[in-house]
Amino acid sequence: MDVHRDNRAGSATVALVKGDDRYGNVAKALDLIADHIDLRGKERILIKPNFVLTHRPLAMTHVDAVRAVLDFLRPRTNTVITIAEGSAIGDTFDAFRFLGYTDLARDYKVELVDLNRGPWIEAPVYDHSFRDMPLRLSRLVVESDLRISVGPPKTHESVFITLSLKNMVMGSLIRDQRDEGGTGPAMQIMGTLNRLVPSAIKNDPALRPIRNMVVQRVMRSDKNAMHMGYPLINLNLCRLAPLVYPHLAVIDGFVGMEGDGPTSGDPVDLRCAVASTDFLAADTVAAALMGYNIDDVGYLHYCKLKGLGVGDLAKITVVGQSIAECRRPFRPHPNTAQRDWRIEGVEKYL
Repeated sequence: MDVHRDNRAGSATVALVKGDDRYGNVAKALDLIADHIDLRGKERILIKPNFVLTHRPLAMTHVDAVRAVLDFLRPRTNTVITIAEGSAIGDTFDAFRFLGYTDLARDYKVELVDLNRGPWIEAPVYDHSFRDMPLRLSRLVVESDLRISVGPPKTHESVFITLSLKNMVMGSLIRDQRDEGGTGPAMQIMGTLNRLVPSAIKNDPALRPIRNMVVQRVMRSDKNAMHMGYPLINLNLCRLAPLVYPHLAVIDGFVGMEGDGPTSGDPVDLRCAVASTDFLAADTVAAALMGYNIDDVGYLHYCKLKGLGVGDLAKITVVGQSIAECRRPFRPHPNTAQRDWRIEGVEKYL
């Protein structure tokens, strides 16, 4: 079965596994959907972990989840595999070393890549006037013919939750590697301000021009440039999705994050793994585990409207455990202003 057949039929299959071993959960989830994963003819396989910042393991993809993915792939393909990420804060290679990915790369003969340092293409998003604004998007991610997202489920300050799609889109956007690899004085000051200034103020429409100028001239981060208020970040995540969406979504929910996510929240002992060749179906199931309906999550709702995957639980076959067996509602981020994401007449922008 190829990776899109379920989508064309208007249905999807999602593996959901609960257990006391992170590696085992991911491995079993992949085995449950092995017949859905078509590796024939794949020449560029990319595994995308989540290193939104480089110093807090709870906010990052555990190396054992990626190890389980590699153990699934290696007996089935000799294709070159790349593990690639572009951190939002700090140096990506610091995260690779900190979490043990350098040993993983040696053991499995895979390449580690910092997407922030690689070539890019220009891809348009909407600015605050709904005009095209080009952002830099990793060429490596765009041109990979099997993109695998591996990351934890987390609450988020701007879009409620971050799962497989947001991991892939945001990590693919380029942040310039200057000012001592993103850890020098200017970036430290901006990082401190980013943490201390409330989300409602950072996303205030009246402050967008100032914020965008700072982001573009000081931080030179197209990741940050995406944050142009709640309506636009949701719309633009969906707009970029067709270029970089994951062909295989692996959500390692052994430990998730609730509350002040995606970096400063509290751990959730969920002990689950989700996997699917339909990223939207995987995110829909993971959202349900967290207590969310994707029609309340702007960018996932837009992906559903655009037909990028299956976002209706009634059309998703869950194999392994049931959602009811694994569901544990996550405490949301305290920023309630992010509820205001809807755009009147949005269909013309999709």
